[in-house]
Amino acid sequence: CIVTESGLRIGEVRRVDSSLPQCVKLGSSEPIALHSDGDVVIGGFFPLHYVATDPQYSYKTKPEITSCSGFDLRAFRWMMTMVFAVEEINRNSSLLPGVKLGYRIMDSCDHVHTSLKVLFSLVSHSEAVSYFATCTCLTDKHLYPSFLRTVPSDLFQVRGLVQLVTFFGWFWVGTIGTTDDYSLYGIQAFSNLFGQQGGCVEFHLTISKSPTVAEIQQIADKLQSSTARVVVVFATEGQLLDLFSELTRRNVTGIQWIASEAWVTASRLASPNFHSLLEGTLGFSFPGVSIPGLKDFLLDVRPSPKPGMEFVNMFWEEQFGCGVEKPLCTGSEDLRYTYSSYSDVTKVRISYNVYKAVYAIAHALHTFLNCDSVGPSGGLCEKHSSFSNGEVIEIMTKYVTQDGEISNQTGSTECIKCPEYFWSDKEKVKCVAGEEEFLSFNDTMGIILVAITLLGFILTTIITIVFHSFRYTPIVKANNSEISFLLLLSLKLCFLCCLVFIGQPSWWTCRLRQAAFGISFVLCLSCLLVKTIVVLLAFRTNVPGSRGRMLFGTFQQRILIICTTAPQICLCTGWVLGAPPFPFRNPNYQIVLECKEPWPSGFYLLLGYIGLLAFVCLLLAFLGRKLPDRFNEAKFITFSMLIFWAVWISFIPAYVSSPGNFSVAVEIFAILASSFGLLLCIFVPKCYIILLHPERNIKKGMTRKCWR
Repeated sequence: CIVTESGLRIGEVRRVDSSLPQCVKLGSSEPIALHSDGDVVIGGFFPLHYVATDPQYSYKTKPEITSCSGFDLRAFRWMMTMVFAVEEINRNSSLLPGVKLGYRIMDSCDHVHTSLKVLFSLVSHSEAVSYFATCTCLTDKHLYPSFLRTVPSDLFQVRGLVQLVTFFGWFWVGTIGTTDDYSLYGIQAFSNLFGQQGGCVEFHLTISKSPTVAEIQQIADKLQSSTARVVVVFATEGQLLDLFSELTRRNVTGIQWIASEAWVTASRLASPNFHSLLEGTLGFSFPGVSIPGLKDFLLDVRPSPKPGMEFVNMFWEEQFGCGVEKPLCTGSEDLRYTYSSYSDVTKVRISYNVYKAVYAIAHALHTFLNCDSVGPSGGLCEKHSSFSNGEVIEIMTKYVTQDGEISNQTGSTECIKCPEYFWSDKEKVKCVAGEEEFLSFNDTMGIILVAITLLGFILTTIITIVFHSFRYTPIVKANNSEISFLLLLSLKLCFLCCLVFIGQPSWWTCRLRQAAFGISFVLCLSCLLVKTIVVLLAFRTNVPGSRGRMLFGTFQQRILIICTTAPQICLCTGWVLGAPPFPFRNPNYQIVLECKEPWPSGFYLLLGYIGLLAFVCLLLAFLGRKLPDRFNEAKFITFSMLIFWAVWISFIPAYVSSPGNFSVAVEIFAILASSFGLLLCIFVPKCYIILLHPERNIKKGMTRKCWR
């Protein structure tokens, strides 16, 4: 088309005023389209083909229609997902009632010139909502004031890629891209951020839109001679096929490929031909979801000679290998007996962005046309013959502005991002400072937890005093009183470690809290394990020839406690020194101050070792629960271990699912509950006899083989 004085900028889509000079089409160069009429027609273009020739314009003759090749089955699925979404909305009586949506879908051929031609053919549509345009260049609202998207900007992907390569220590890399803005802006942002992290880019190679064999071989030569074995690639799979084919032919291996989201999940590159080349490729992709009803819709597609069905016919020929110079397509072929990237909808990514984009437009129109109002139309949408650009933009941004972004001007299309740790208010018109949240000593929950903690510590201290006062009585001397006092000390530590979890996280509390909890609990369980073994062996010494008493005396008991506690001490020490938790401000709707654990496995290993000791204690105590003793400690250890297991099995799912500082409170509750369980089951029955029934606290009432 010829651009006159209308001032339309490339990439900007707006309603054209008929009173102004406009683009004029020369001849019948309208590209083919898949279309359906409606009250409101949504335009869309997809890279249905991935190879297009560069047009040659002489400005003397009519431009020829660009020839495209390389049919992309996955892109056709994206196209048909748009059709599916439009038809689903039209069947929905609660969304846009009385308004029929239509569509006009064209092929961009994954080429700038073809895309612009398609864009100009859709110029009568006033807005653009993109499902796959991640280029950071489109964020510039001065150049693209009416551009909206339902897919994240490449800025987030670039940050992730830089974190990925630096995490593995890859600071010497190469980059490959194409001549489009997606690649240029993506690699530029990656190189800048990578350089700030101390990385270096050895080379940057560019693949042209229609590369010659010589150009591909030159790029392959550079890759083979380079010292950088990590290569970051911003491109689409269609643009990489020739290069990867050449590298595979040369049997090139040993390159660590870092992929952009545009090709990391491409099924064409997952073929066995590229396994040796691309094995181990890393990258990021959009999350996959399942769209109900989409698979059945895709499998019901059929070819037709009717106008407007050209794309479907192309797909059919590609899918079944029929058509021109091949066996003719009958139309009776069944898609249900085929498998391809078109019919694979188990976890769709780009298709879901297409689906969301259509629904974003539908919801915006629903609001704009007052479809929920009750008036003369009887609840139907109020159809307008035309509408202003600003009104539609204002409505649509309601379905695209994010938390942490504001728009302080009515009808503005530009969102302002709030500073770090600031959030948008309810109306999204101003930034407010985020409140810092943590489990404080002054909070109601914090006060309750501190009170329970002190109660447990005081109760343990009282029991310690009672045991010390009656330390020469049989009930205290039984089962080694030294172990009992060590167990009481470890229980005090268990109660006190709860205080480290409360209050604002700091450098030392983050490092101390889990280590203190893990070591004190293992010390408790080690004492219980020794007590259980002592009870079992005490009764075995009644058997003639038994040497249990000799083999497991006081010295051996101390050694066992040291040996069972040492692994936990080593684990906690290595964890704190190697990957220590640190204070972290988590800006998730509010600023949660928490201890971030760079090595989460450390916590689960710590918890797993505690569980192992608890299981052994429970098993041995259960075996000795029916031993003939008036005061059989194994029975009470069994009860305490059952309580312990019930608490910690309930803790894990509650801890994982609790948000923010609630997870800290859940862990404290688990520590307190299990500590009280041990204290009440092991020591309260003994105190009951010591203080209220001293007549039972005699040697006759104890087993003859009790050990000191």
